[in-house]
Amino acid sequence: MADRQENQTIKASLNTFDVTMIVVSLVIGIGIFRTPAMVAAATRTPVLFFTAWLAGGLITLLGALTFAEIGSRFPQPGSYYQVVARSYGSLLAFLLNWANVFIINTASGAGVALIGAEYIAPIFLPAGARTSQNIMLIAAGMIILLVLLNYIGIKSGAWTQNVLSLSKIALIVILAAAGLLSRASTPAIRAAALPLPAHWWSALGLGFISVFFSYGGYQQTINLGADLKNPAKNLPRSVLTGMILVISCYLLLNAAYWRTLGIPGMSSAKLVAAETAGVVFGRLGANLVSVAIFLSALGFLNAILIQLPRTYLAMAEDRTLPAIFKKFNPRTQVQEFGLIFLGVFILLSLIFLRTFENIVNYVMFLDSLGIAVVASTIFVLRIKARKSSQDYQGFKLPFYPALPAVFIFFLLTITISVLISQPQSALLGTAFVCLGFPLYFVMRRLAKKNKPEEK
Repeated sequence: MADRQENQTIKASLNTFDVTMIVVSLVIGIGIFRTPAMVAAATRTPVLFFTAWLAGGLITLLGALTFAEIGSRFPQPGSYYQVVARSYGSLLAFLLNWANVFIINTASGAGVALIGAEYIAPIFLPAGARTSQNIMLIAAGMIILLVLLNYIGIKSGAWTQNVLSLSKIALIVILAAAGLLSRASTPAIRAAALPLPAHWWSALGLGFISVFFSYGGYQQTINLGADLKNPAKNLPRSVLTGMILVISCYLLLNAAYWRTLGIPGMSSAKLVAAETAGVVFGRLGANLVSVAIFLSALGFLNAILIQLPRTYLAMAEDRTLPAIFKKFNPRTQVQEFGLIFLGVFILLSLIFLRTFENIVNYVMFLDSLGIAVVASTIFVLRIKARKSSQDYQGFKLPFYPALPAVFIFFLLTITISVLISQPQSALLGTAFVCLGFPLYFVMRRLAKKNKPEEK
């Protein structure tokens, strides 16, 4: 019992580079190797395709600026939960993070595991063995392996993260350069388009759903405020540097996809990165890229396993999860129960959600709404600081309050787009949020009952 503490303070053991690499893997690992096909199928033309990615990058940069200030003002373990609880109350914070715990992050982890398994399966399995069941078994094996590696310690997890993130960036640069310089590209391929619906803006709106799914994830980095040295200065630096790297990589890679396959070719490609590599490198190149993308998926999963248990810690301290979730090993800095719990629920998401396309729509309705709520706490933090005459020396986003307001507006637009285009997925997600109401009161009652015994 001596090495498992409930009330000990988290020790800062990560540096700026560690957290920047976590940002890169949280975002890039989600779907850039696959979602461009979904964006191409929705937007139909090169102009709308690149409009979606450029506008999405600019709006995401507004979000990065917003969360950089939130993280700088509120560098606590599990800040994604804590800042909402302090601003709007524990009930809303619990409902948003109930969705995070059981839907958003677990579904994202399951979705990326499926991507990695689909890319690696053709290399190791004969054609007859590439069944959906075997792909799910590979994905489950990835999840279990990373849970075990993170159980060793947060610093070893960060070293693993750095290697995976750097290899991911190198892969994207190589593939993008090869696609942009490929002689296989022709004017006809680049000009090709699909018939547009009557209203072009509806096509653009559908494309935004997958674009924002691909750009999401950076906001979770604020959970590591207590793990980062000098977070008021280094957390904004990590978030902004990471997102600039991500946006640059995305634009380069999408340009390579378009020049190589064209919009019709992208829209019909299931594994668009592998097909692009096959055109520019041949079969061997496609296999090498598939291995690298498999490693990229591992990087995203690893990043989730590093940061999400800190939300459990915050929820347990707020008595909306059992006290066992805030116990951690002071030697490894790992919340051992929380880590295993997270791994189990990612596996459950893998079993029940099945396909990546379903995961995108299932996740985006709740994710965009939740991010909008957390982003809005910037207004509360600023008002409280002004009323208390707080001497704040950290990062401040420019053009406040216009920039965060624009960011929140677009997030709510995405939420409405999913509700209109995928009402069943949106309603299912809403039902899960509503299930959090009775659970919240049960957790509060249990915490109150057991409070005298917690010391």
